[in-house]
Amino acid sequence: MSTGLSALTGAVGRVLGRIVDPFVVGSFDRTGFRIHSLTFDPADLDVDLSGRRCLVTGANSGIGFETAVGLAERGADVTLLCRNAERGAEAVARLRERTPNGQATLELLDVSDLDSVRSFADRFGEAPVDVLVHNAGVLPDERLETDDGLELTFATHVAGPFLLTRLLQPNLEASGEGRVVWVSSGGMYTRRLQVDDPQWQHRAYDGVLAYAETKRAQVVLSEMFAEAFRGTNVTVNAMHPGWADTPAVRSSLPLFHRVTRLILRTPAEGADTVLWLAASAAARPHTGRFFFDRHVRRTQWLPTTQESRVERDALWQTCEALVEASESTDPVPIRGHA
Repeated sequence: MSTGLSALTGAVGRVLGRIVDPFVVGSFDRTGFRIHSLTFDPADLDVDLSGRRCLVTGANSGIGFETAVGLAERGADVTLLCRNAERGAEAVARLRERTPNGQATLELLDVSDLDSVRSFADRFGEAPVDVLVHNAGVLPDERLETDDGLELTFATHVAGPFLLTRLLQPNLEASGEGRVVWVSSGGMYTRRLQVDDPQWQHRAYDGVLAYAETKRAQVVLSEMFAEAFRGTNVTVNAMHPGWADTPAVRSSLPLFHRVTRLILRTPAEGADTVLWLAASAAARPHTGRFFFDRHVRRTQWLPTTQESRVERDALWQTCEALVEASESTDPVPIRGHA
């Protein structure tokens, strides 16, 4: 594409984006991706990731799998972190079919199980980590608890990723330019950070709201880890993928899927910004930001969802307390947070 035509296409994309972005339908869906992609620079993902070590949680299907494929296609050494050995092995086989020369391995990790997180970190050792993608997700319709006594959605989206990031901090710093990417959700726009009852112990359980609240918490933690890592070579960002047609959406939100299936993004379209944040030079200067379709977005649409610094600190302290209560040894310290 010529420079002039590329500039015109980008300008059209920006204008159309301003029209559709105030609306969920037309922005989060397939149409939104196609409009926003007019502003993308194809060269951003024309990169060689040979020698880069990338970890992706929940990589056996959907956005996590497509992220792993995209990284492997560009030469990265990708580790699929999956809780189910059979489904994980099938995912590695499918990835190798898509990318015959791709480097992919499977490691068992249930991110909702803090012992499993520690066990993986111990096995992984001191090898540098260039990219860590927090993608694993759940959306149960009833309140479930893990063996640690944590509510499952909170454990999967918040406590487990918090611990994994802490334990892999030395590995990320050893990379030279480590990147952490949190896969959040546009649903977080509807909910305020919940610190009084984050695990739904005193409210009638609602799986969709629990999901949205933990996705809000992920964005806040992403910002706080970015603060904690300032002065290092590690960047931390969050994103939301829009509405993508994934196995998780089909199984957890069947009515939503039936109504929207004709306008949903493909898993690869949902994964595009994850891959961009993980791989592109254009993303490298950013840290502590929230992205949608390769562009920085605001984290608040409603004044009622704005959290205070006290609430942000309370979230961090809650995660610290849960991690420390479940371990027999002192955790890895994070600079900037006692």
